[in-house]
Amino acid sequence: MADITIEGATKVYSDGTEAVSDLNLEIRDGEFVVLVGPSGCGKTTGLRMVAGLEEISSGTVRIGGRVVNDLPPKDRDVAMVFQNYALYPHMSVHDNMAFALKLRKMSKDEIGRRVRDAAEILGLTEYLHRKPKALSGGQRQRVAMGRAIVREPQAFLMDEPLSNLDAKLRVQMRAEIAKLQQDLGVTTIYVTHDQTEAMTMGDRVALLKQGHLQQVDAPQVLYERPANLFVAGFIGSPAMNLVDAALDRDSDRLTVTFGSNELELDPHVLDRLPALKRYEGRRVVVGIRPEDLDDASLSSGAPKGRRMNAQVDLLEALGSEVLAHFTVDAPPVVTDDTKELVRDLGGPVDLEARAEEGTSSFVARLDPRTTARRGEPLEMVVDVERLHFFDLDDGSAIDG
Repeated sequence: MADITIEGATKVYSDGTEAVSDLNLEIRDGEFVVLVGPSGCGKTTGLRMVAGLEEISSGTVRIGGRVVNDLPPKDRDVAMVFQNYALYPHMSVHDNMAFALKLRKMSKDEIGRRVRDAAEILGLTEYLHRKPKALSGGQRQRVAMGRAIVREPQAFLMDEPLSNLDAKLRVQMRAEIAKLQQDLGVTTIYVTHDQTEAMTMGDRVALLKQGHLQQVDAPQVLYERPANLFVAGFIGSPAMNLVDAALDRDSDRLTVTFGSNELELDPHVLDRLPALKRYEGRRVVVGIRPEDLDDASLSSGAPKGRRMNAQVDLLEALGSEVLAHFTVDAPPVVTDDTKELVRDLGGPVDLEARAEEGTSSFVARLDPRTTARRGEPLEMVVDVERLHFFDLDDGSAIDG
């Protein structure tokens, strides 16, 4: 096992495209770090630079304290797991797992021991004689994992290994991979576009946007204290609701106003976020997590300053909760960050058009006992103590 240090790593292709820019990241020995971000953000390129599959334009990569910039992949002592499994179809499971060891000219006894041990860990013992075509997608991914395990490398590098599996199997396999990594204690870098995978699997999560590292920290820190607007909008499912709002003071009342809604902030919100004082009388971006909205009919006693009104457009009943999609009479936030988030979702939302209309789409995660009905107005209670605030100009979090 070994730590991995990436210092100022940059990748510029011959056509001038900068895929990764000045990436600095330190992965501790035995740590599981997830690289996540939209398609084309540079996460796979960063992983391939560590593996030696992409040449580094500038910067340094160290594995176990050794600079590996000029070492070929086979000499870096890392094992890759790809999304397409990359198994040899004419070989049995045993021979697929043993192939790299045979190339190293290991003894048959040592190869047999390593393959048996890995097969037992992965539940593949009874399938060692089968060919890949006789296995399910999940079993093939286990074989790919087994091929990495038998090498006993210093690090695992995984490039979206679950993207070819169906939703139910992905959930099962991500739990298995996380447990396996903990049991083996091997330093791991895991690339995914799925932020749910990132949040549930990683000791730390590194979020990239257009080749630039936005924030790296424990998953819950990214969720509760996003460094900027992009992190806030990317981390969380459903995503954080973001709206252009005015922060005003009326005597001893500090209020946030968007459209016809006015929320009153408790004094201790300023105690927690003293930097908000500098934004009084200015426009800011306000973020509200879906779970911080509740059906007012189920929350008796909430004061007027914590209530907002909306028109319900769609309800998704999920058993343990109901997702309510609704429209707010306030313009959305139109910045490079929010445009990138919309592009990543691939949806039909036109932020500029919505801004002209002066309406924003919100989602609330409601108790299944909600009285909400599609097409009808709904009054909701907002947990104002959990609001997020961002600078409208540069998108940075107002968090100190």
